[in-house]
Parts: sequence; C-alpha cells; structure tokens
Amino acid sequence: MGGVTTLADALAAGPVVLDGGLSTELEARGHDVTSALWSARLLRDDPGAIVAAHAAFAAAGAQVATTASYQATLPGFAAAGIDADEARALLARSVRLAREGAPDGWVAGSVGPYGAYLADGSEYTGGYVDQVSVAELRAFHRPRLQVLADAGVDVLACETLPAAAEVETLLAEVVALDVPVWISVSAVTGRDGVVRTRRGEPVSDVLGMAHGVDQVVAVGVNCTDPPTVLPAVRAAGTAGKPVVVYPNSGETWDAAGRRWTGTAGLGDVSGWLAAGARLVGGCCRVRPDDVRAIADAVR
Repeated sequence: MGGVTTLADALAAGPVVLDGGLSTELEARGHDVTSALWSARLLRDDPGAIVAAHAAFAAAGAQVATTASYQATLPGFAAAGIDADEARALLARSVRLAREGAPDGWVAGSVGPYGAYLADGSEYTGGYVDQVSVAELRAFHRPRLQVLADAGVDVLACETLPAAAEVETLLAEVVALDVPVWISVSAVTGRDGVVRTRRGEPVSDVLGMAHGVDQVVAVGVNCTDPPTVLPAVRAAGTAGKPVVVYPNSGETWDAAGRRWTGTAGLGDVSGWLAAGARLVGGCCRVRPDDVRAIADAVR
C-alpha cells in the first residue's frame, strides 16, 4: 500500500486499520520483554520474532505495521552496551522487519516519549518536562527520527506523549525533517469530562498545535482506556486533522503487583468511527483477534 498511495490519501478516502500491541504479542509468544529495551531487545536477539508478530497483525486486517522502535533510542541502546553505529543499524532494521512482516501495508516508525527511555513510568506522568529542556528533548529525539525517516518509513508515529512540551518539541523536529507524522498523546478523562494529557493539559489545546502543520497526517490518543476514546475524538477535532485512536484493552496495569487486572474489551469501535476516527487500532494488551474485530467494524 505504501507504494500505491500515501497514508494521508488513504485517510482522506476512509478509515484505516492500525495494528495492536507489538510487545503484548511478542510476550504472548513467549519472549521476554521486561528489560529496559522492551521489545527493542529482539531487534538484535530475535528479529524473526518481530517479523512473525507483524505478520499476525497483518493477517488479522491491520493495514499499518508499527515498528519495534518505541523504546529504541541511542541513549537507551548505549546503556545496554550497544554503540551508536549498531543502534542506528537496529533502528533501520526495525523498518525492514515491519516491511517483511506486513509487505502490503504502510510502515509507521514508532517514536516513544523521553519517559519511555527512562523506563521508570514517567511516560505516564510527563514529570520529566520540568527537568528536561526543549533543546535537550529535541537533541534526544532527532537521531531516531532521522534514522527512521532515512530507512523509508511511510509515517512517523510519535506516540504516548504525556505533555504539551514534548508535542511541541516533536512538531518542530518533524517540520525540520519534512516527513509525514501522526501525533498521539496518552490521555485521561477528568471528572469534568475534559480529556487531558497525563500532564493535565486539555488535549484539544495540545493537539491544536498541529493545526496548519502540513507534515501531520493525523492526531489523537493512544495507550488510554477505551471510554476516553469518544470524548478524545471530539477533542482532537480542533486540529483539523484526521483522528487516530488506539487505546489499551480496557485492563489496568497494577504496578505494585506487576500484573494486568480488570476485564478486556475495546467497546464500540463503530461508535469511534461514527464520531470521526479515521486511523483505528489498539495499544497495550490488544492482540490480533482484537484487531480483526476492529477491521470487521471498519469494513
């Protein structure tokens, strides 16, 4: 698909199906993703496993394969004893593996937040934006964005962003790179019904920063609970862009017990589409069978 039409053109024509939780699928297949590198460890240690996971989502109806680069950064690789040259090669490999597993789809280069590199849970608070300057954030993100763009991704997926400052940072970088991107924040719905970033900023304001930025093909939310999706679709409309939504399964992570609790269920996907969602899929704990249900709703 990537060679036939752009993702932006496809979104203008109708909804497009995203994949699900890549690390979830790898873990379900028996792979250890508990290190600080998460699924990125397998880029070096078992690339075939990543291809197989991409293929499973593609077979279920996913039209977009998201690379195993969410936690893959040059500083993160360095901390694991991997030098910069090998780190860049592994990032480029993430794109090739996605193409191999899903040859008929678009490839989205996953770009997680600075907090994902810290691997301390701060990606779900955004607390680090008080200590890390915009210049430092730009310098952190730039090498990975460049490598993924040079490796030929169809779009960069800047995702699970917890704070306005990091959205602003990434928008500046992708404009400089001039590559297609979607911007997705991790959000919660307050008691007042307002959808906010994990940092507490109204999502409508944060995603509104993408208004008029030609490189942005979609804005929305991911790694959130399914009930937040509908109000988030409405909040994301301020940017005047197609809306991307890929929530978690509906279960909740118990950090103390290190386990998932609650009942899985994405809810009314047809309702998301009716509200205007254009790029739909799943995040944590969303597996190929769930993606198949999403694809059925889109069809």
